Amino acid sequence: MRFVDTNVLLYAISRDPGESAKAERANEILEDGDLGLSVQALQEFFVQATRSTRPDALPHEQAVALIESFLRFPAQEITPAVMTAALGTCERFGISYWDAAILEAARTLGCDVVLSEDLSDGESYDGMRVENPFR
Repeated sequence: MRFVDTNVLLYAISRDPGESAKAERANEILEDGDLGLSVQALQEFFVQATRSTRPDALPHEQAVALIESFLRFPAQEITPAVMTAALGTCERFGISYWDAAILEAARTLGCDVVLSEDLSDGESYDGMRVENPFR
């Protein structure tokens, strides 16, 4: 199973002409049924998708409806165990806590790949491989 980071969700709704190829790719990814995500990614999606400074900001109701549709995929909660593991990953690899929490949520779900452009493409974090689907 592959884990979807927030940027995949955000590109899927982008109406920016400069991001059309990424939007198409993101929507292709979301058509796959073998995906997982986290509550953190959904929270980040909501905040960024409805941000008033976003040129194509979504209204609250539309963002909520999209989040509900994304819940067709398994969504890992941020539990104390995930948080504790993320703290260790943050220190071990020198990455942000939020990126480490994504990696550990993916690991907890049983994913073997994280689809993200925020982490280093091809990098392995204790066996959790990152792929940038937009390269």
